[in-house]
Amino acid sequence: MSDIIDIAIIGGGPAGLAAALYGARGRASSVVFESQLPGGQIITTDWIENYPGMPEGLNGSRIAELMHAHAEKFGAEFRTFAAVESITDERGGFLITADGESSLARSVILATGARPLTLGIPGEAQFTGRGVSWCATCDGALYRGKVVAVVGGGDAALEEALFLTKFAERVHLVHRRDDFRGARCIQERVHANDKIELHLSRVPVEILGEGGKVSALVLSPAAGGGPDETIPVAGVFEFVGVRPASELVADLAELADGGWVKVDSSMATSYQGLYAAGDVTDTPLKQVVTAAGQGATAAFEALRYLDSGVCPL
Repeated sequence: MSDIIDIAIIGGGPAGLAAALYGARGRASSVVFESQLPGGQIITTDWIENYPGMPEGLNGSRIAELMHAHAEKFGAEFRTFAAVESITDERGGFLITADGESSLARSVILATGARPLTLGIPGEAQFTGRGVSWCATCDGALYRGKVVAVVGGGDAALEEALFLTKFAERVHLVHRRDDFRGARCIQERVHANDKIELHLSRVPVEILGEGGKVSALVLSPAAGGGPDETIPVAGVFEFVGVRPASELVADLAELADGGWVKVDSSMATSYQGLYAAGDVTDTPLKQVVTAAGQGATAAFEALRYLDSGVCPL
């Protein structure tokens, strides 16, 4: 077992990266455990235009790269492709097991974010990776000159539909309500884009395929009572919400309805020494700027906790 870590940060998205920066600047040994590359969901986002100080916007991957470099500059350690399997109590601290190896930590900041929800309709699982996707930034270029569908009505769905118009010949935007939930400024851009065709008050009921790939999306009226509509498409991109990745602390911290980790204003959970930040928490606004702020707050409070001498490790 390695030396004891002051602050173990689980997750390398904006919340985890900000926590790593603040923890390392506070001269605490700060280690980020990330199952993939640092950046979290923002590396799948083509353009972020609402982060303060960036009036022209910036590519999500580039923001992640800068955040990672900033934290590393101050001494944060990154253990990439290290999937954490469990977090348990150990002598008043925490035992973290990742890829079969264990580490002791005096405090933990959970910044695991949230995972995309699925539609749960026939054909979805069968054609995942063969036309069904949850990342337009990752897969959009594969659909150059083709017709695709985007399912959802929030910011993510609208932004990704706009992004896909860079490649696709036509984008069918499907939403179960008769109006969108996304920001008005993004809605205006959607309505002004001739490549986007709206299918409001419609729900996907089946994804069809041919030759091992997606060939069509079947829609039904959301209220029922009308005929189904089959849209020929080469790809279906789903943005219908997320669920928190809070399983690691389900036996330690109090969770809100839906599995979100309950935190107070200092990002502290109900378990001493355990903090949470970003999309995994029960805080209402899920944005890069709020995740970064929560990560900074969690690290600041973790430093205070360590300085208090309460932790016996």
